[in-house]
Amino acid sequence: MKDYFSGHSKQYAAFRPTYPDELYRFIFGHLKTFDAAWDCATGNGQVARVLATQFENVFATDISRQQLEHAYKADNIVYSVQPAEKTDLPDKTFDLITVAQALHWIDANAFYSEVIRTAKPGAWLAVWGYSHCTVNPEVDFHFLKFYNETVGPYWDGARKLVEDHYRSIPFPFDEVKSPAFSIKASWTAKEFAGYLGTWSATQKFIKEKGYDPVPEVMEKISPLWKDKLPVTFPVFLRMGEIV
Repeated sequence: MKDYFSGHSKQYAAFRPTYPDELYRFIFGHLKTFDAAWDCATGNGQVARVLATQFENVFATDISRQQLEHAYKADNIVYSVQPAEKTDLPDKTFDLITVAQALHWIDANAFYSEVIRTAKPGAWLAVWGYSHCTVNPEVDFHFLKFYNETVGPYWDGARKLVEDHYRSIPFPFDEVKSPAFSIKASWTAKEFAGYLGTWSATQKFIKEKGYDPVPEVMEKISPLWKDKLPVTFPVFLRMGEIV
């Protein structure tokens, strides 16, 4: 499992978008029991926080200790630093296993072995993510140039898996058809710039070039940004029963 986020974990926690309630309702609607859940690659605990409102116990793992230091805390969430592909989590425990915006960083086949080992009979696996956002045609023009050209060469090859909505990743479970979801945010220009700074490609650019490319693109975008603007991210979900 790759780790591109430890170096800017505080920024990641502050500026990453949150997932829609409709997504969680769809997932929870398939479950029969809510004893325990495993949120794999939990990052700042964004998903674990929601799971904790529904499950008696939530186990949340990540390979980044720095990310977990900034994670949401709750009495029924147990965080631990562990790779997705090999954990010390107990056998046949979980009603639901989740991975949000991270399956592309994981060795899927090794992870699936852990899923099968740790899941209860009839449990579910839900993996989801989101591709690049849209704002309006004027902002999108500069944003897409930044995405594709400025930091484009610095995206890891795994980014292509996000762009095809994980369809090229094997999913050996009894999959259900899921509706389309979207994240709808209302951001200031500063919040939008903060989000661009959380990208792994942006961080790699900074490391190799020695300067931050975000202020340059924001010089073009900020004059087009009045107070707050709606920002929309398409969300995709693959969900299946672990049988």
